[in-house]
Amino acid sequence: MFRIWGKILKDGKIVRQVTYERLDKFTYSAFFNYLADICEELDIATPVLLKTHIFNYAKFNQVRFLPRDFAEHVDFDRLVLENITV
Repeated sequence: MFRIWGKILKDGKIVRQVTYERLDKFTYSAFFNYLADICEELDIATPVLLKTHIFNYAKFNQVRFLPRDFAEHVDFDRLVLENITV
């Protein structure tokens, strides 16, 4: 089981947030699926996922997506996904 805290920040404040939880084991090969599910719950477009994003999540337990990572225009400063450890 794993949990990911997804939050949208604008001007340094959390605008929307969601806790994504799955019972199966976390795998980096399915990270795009987790990201797509989180973005669907937050009702935003899914950003482009690069290898550096996955490396940052693996190394720092956190990844940030900026507006330039999205193909569509977004009205926030960043999307942050953070690993929730139990």
